[in-house]
Amino acid sequence: MKIALIGASGNAGSRILAELTRRGHQVTAIARDTSRIASAPNVSPVAADIEDSAKLAEVLQGHDAVVSAVHFSASDPDKLISAVEASGVRRYLVVGGAGSLEVAPGKMLVDTPDFPAQYRDESLAGVAFLDKLRANKNLDWTYLSPSALFSPGERTGKFRLGQDELLTHDKGSSISFEDYAIALADELEQPRHVRRRFTVGY
Repeated sequence: MKIALIGASGNAGSRILAELTRRGHQVTAIARDTSRIASAPNVSPVAADIEDSAKLAEVLQGHDAVVSAVHFSASDPDKLISAVEASGVRRYLVVGGAGSLEVAPGKMLVDTPDFPAQYRDESLAGVAFLDKLRANKNLDWTYLSPSALFSPGERTGKFRLGQDELLTHDKGSSISFEDYAIALADELEQPRHVRRRFTVGY
């Protein structure tokens, strides 16, 4: 597949880039600073400003899918979604947040008393992004939420998938960037959650 990856140099984006190239996909790796993108076969680094919807749409044209791995609080969801729509690419996968996952019926993780204050703005921006996708009628979107602890780790290939509820285990709620990338690449290759959110965790 030919995939455009926005935010290819970040924590999640760099692992997704590695996973996609491992599987032989052709990736247009989009970032503000392309020097931070790892060189690999079938990877074409492109510098682009995600605030410029028209220019970004030009970069996205001709791809089979777009993956967005940028911080919600550092981007404009309307501009990103508009750029994907204008590009003519229908398949849009978003690296989501855990804050919008439910810990009880109708209660999101971000609304719990112990939710870390430093992550609250980013999480609320992620909730807003998901709401915009759910209202969108033009894209075949998928929003993949990680577990609560989303950090560097091992590529084990052993994890669980869920829907809207936070996945937990005996040590909490977690997923590595590396295993998250596997789940996202699997969804790209065999779509099972089109126009839906799902989650991944141990």
